[in-house]
Amino acid sequence: MPTTITPPPFTTARLDALSLDPAYAEEMAAVLADPALYVFTGGGPPDPAALRSRYERQCAGSPDPGELWWNWALRVREEGSLAGYVQATVRGPRAEIAWALGTPWQGRGYASEAAMGLAAHLAQAADVRTLVAHIHPDHAASEAVAAAAGLRPTGEWEDGERRWAGTRP
Repeated sequence: MPTTITPPPFTTARLDALSLDPAYAEEMAAVLADPALYVFTGGGPPDPAALRSRYERQCAGSPDPGELWWNWALRVREEGSLAGYVQATVRGPRAEIAWALGTPWQGRGYASEAAMGLAAHLAQAADVRTLVAHIHPDHAASEAVAAAAGLRPTGEWEDGERRWAGTRP
């Protein structure tokens, strides 16, 4: 039986993290359209229909009742436009997190702001204490985002990516 708990939205100084909705697929497909976003992760830009289908699956929740799939679309409040996403797979007091921003919004501190907001939100909303992210070793920008969220590199690797982890008090 899928877990369908919708994640509570949260805000940061400049961003609104909106609970993911399949209705965001068309706008997010444009946000995620730059092939440069996939240099480190592989794959390519999703088309709106594929993204809508993915969002429907994500919103339906994990088939594992002990796991939550929490996903948010990031809206830059001042612009009123979507700019990327953050996500967390929550299992008890541990969450694996990820983030992506469209290239027009990169370099302005939004990813770090979103990751720090996500870490604080997960601690408050789900009592998450341990955060984990997997980052390609050549992706300096993502490493900086992980560090801003309180994660540090570990000696562990998975599929060519270094595991970063952090524990909140």
